[in-house]
Amino acid sequence: MTAGIRAIVDINQMAADFKSSIVLRTSDSKFIDVKSILGLSIILYQTHSYHLEIHGPDEEEAKTAMIHIFKKHNLQVDVNR
Repeated sequence: MTAGIRAIVDINQMAADFKSSIVLRTSDSKFIDVKSILGLSIILYQTHSYHLEIHGPDEEEAKTAMIHIFKKHNLQVDVNR
């Protein structure tokens, strides 16, 4: 599996572990649900800077996990505070 595909699968699988809503906003203001592997695969490598909006019952855990998985794949991300 190529590195890009591995990142998409890892991010998608990590997001699926949480009940919270996890939405990715790109620098050009596109929004996708990170739990949608199709949406994620279309958008992930089109820009170099990402912002995650995470809201829900387990959002603190989701924020920590998502930051970790993006960094694992050398992707720059910030998360709502």
